[in-house]
Amino acid sequence: MLMRFDPFREFDRVTQQLWREGARPGAPMDAYRRGDEFVVHFDLPGVDPSSIDLTVEKNVLTVTATRQPWFTESDQVLLAERPHGEFRRQLFLGDQLDTDNIDATYDNGVLTLTLKVAEQAKPRKVEIASRQAEGKSDQKQLAGSAS
Repeated sequence: MLMRFDPFREFDRVTQQLWREGARPGAPMDAYRRGDEFVVHFDLPGVDPSSIDLTVEKNVLTVTATRQPWFTESDQVLLAERPHGEFRRQLFLGDQLDTDNIDATYDNGVLTLTLKVAEQAKPRKVEIASRQAEGKSDQKQLAGSAS
């Protein structure tokens, strides 16, 4: 059975909640690079997919989502530990990512963003020219044409 009110337990719960909220972001995330893609996962359980907003302005990607409480004002709430309201995370993206082509999916409470690495940021082979080799071949051609 749930206890309705214990002022000391409630004070402890509120204090712990404040410490957690100060130390943890509203939407925990993982980010990693896999080959030519940059992948980000946001934990957004219980969020209606239609409330998720994803915007990119310059190199700042912003994810905003809203989780509504399941109870109404007329309900007598005995315990409400699950966070609700608006959550927002911002990522500062480097120039090496193609922000014009972002793939976003939402499955089982996880928002997954996939960004391609921009062509100019991909590793590439650079040809090395040698002026010495060019000079020698010119000398050989001149020597051959003089005979």
